[in-house]
Amino acid sequence: MSKAFTKESDGEDDDLPEAAAPLPAGAKNYLTPEGHARLTDELQQLRRVERPRVVDIVSWAAGNGDRSENGDYLYGKKRLREIDRRVRYLMKRLEIAEVVHLERQKNRDWVFFGATVTYADANDSERTVRIVGADEARHDQGEVSWVSPIARALHKASEGDIVKLRTPSGVEEIEVVEISYG
Repeated sequence: MSKAFTKESDGEDDDLPEAAAPLPAGAKNYLTPEGHARLTDELQQLRRVERPRVVDIVSWAAGNGDRSENGDYLYGKKRLREIDRRVRYLMKRLEIAEVVHLERQKNRDWVFFGATVTYADANDSERTVRIVGADEARHDQGEVSWVSPIARALHKASEGDIVKLRTPSGVEEIEVVEISYG
């Protein structure tokens, strides 16, 4: 069969823009100082270490002759597209970022950005979350985005308040047990 009648992926789908973490219309991209540093470090690592290393591999592989079946070349080009896409994403997000310094938070009795909140559900099981920026949320470490349903439900609550959390299974009442900053 002629190559003209076969569809081979050339990786162009890989260049689609990365979906940004959702922010409300007109909202700023709030980050904690730690989150900002983490994203900046990732950007520098990609630009100064990872990308030059992959460029060296691709140029070495390109010198080996036939590129159509050269795994190092094909994988390297794909990895370069991934790196470039992530670099563009990080640059855009850091450009619109606003770092929120928690020590400037005056009212520490209420839940605001940067708060670490312990809450109890109807079964009296407690859970602790820290409210951080959309780009720095790490659910496995208990960090949730300030635009997440739990953060929105807890916003401006104080210790002892019972708030309503909308979940896929319905509305659940949770009680704020403890609030801390830092």
